Amino acid sequence: MDLRQLEILQAIAETGSFTACGRKLHVSQSAISRQILLLEEELGEPLFLRVGRQVKMTPAAESLVHLGQRVFVDLKDTVGAITDRTRELRGTLRLSGGMTVCLYVFPPLLKHLRRVHPHLDVRLVVATAGQSVQEIRAGRVDAGLLTLPIDESDLVTVPVLREELLLVTTPTHSLARRRKVLPRDLAGQPFVLFEMGSATRKVIDRFFVAEHIEPTIVMDTENVEIIKAIVKTGMGIAIVPYQAVAREVRSGQLFCARIEGHELVRETGWVYARANRVPRMIHELLAAFEVVRSRLRLAPRKRGDGVKG
Repeated sequence: MDLRQLEILQAIAETGSFTACGRKLHVSQSAISRQILLLEEELGEPLFLRVGRQVKMTPAAESLVHLGQRVFVDLKDTVGAITDRTRELRGTLRLSGGMTVCLYVFPPLLKHLRRVHPHLDVRLVVATAGQSVQEIRAGRVDAGLLTLPIDESDLVTVPVLREELLLVTTPTHSLARRRKVLPRDLAGQPFVLFEMGSATRKVIDRFFVAEHIEPTIVMDTENVEIIKAIVKTGMGIAIVPYQAVAREVRSGQLFCARIEGHELVRETGWVYARANRVPRMIHELLAAFEVVRSRLRLAPRKRGDGVKG
């Protein structure tokens, strides 16, 4: 048995006759019949029964057709993987993520991708996790770096980051003068928070519920830059990922602290469409991210970053 015979069996199954199979494969009907006869002799049983001008597959033929389908899929995937490794990466890679990801994670990632794949065109979309999932499903986005959990059977999720969420205030705020910030210290404070329904907001809301805190919310928004700007005016305090305020904390523009007794974190991961074979572009994206991940400021050091707690 060889691949050509499996290909002939599949063509007969698709077309319903030896004649149509010959036209599909551009070979004579006699050549088709000869290959089927040789295969039947090898197996010791018939593969087709003639019903008028049509042929009907026997169970043995059906088994071989299913085998052929699996073999040709595996063959295509293997050849694709080999040619992927030898072909220069070109085309367009479309990524999506929230505001924080686009501001603080994508820039170093894009810089590295441009260096190792100079002919790759990378496009970015700022979107919520829900919007990104829709874009990925529609094929308009190749991958999103999204706040988890995202549990969808048609999507692959690869967790890659655990970001610490910290309390942020002005350096002159009363909380900045405390040796430790306790949950009860937050009662009655005005808050600037991420938008309702976002995965990050859900982490923060669970903390409020656990500590029986009813926050006064002066604003909620998906834009972390707006959150920081409002905090700087003294209108409220916030709970945001450390990497969004690392620069301002080090320069003394903002103060941040861990909340005593709580580790507030959000998990972020790559999300892309499930397929038989992961495209090379996705492989290269994940590899590039591993290179730049160590450069991201996801949590403050114990000393030197102006953080209490």
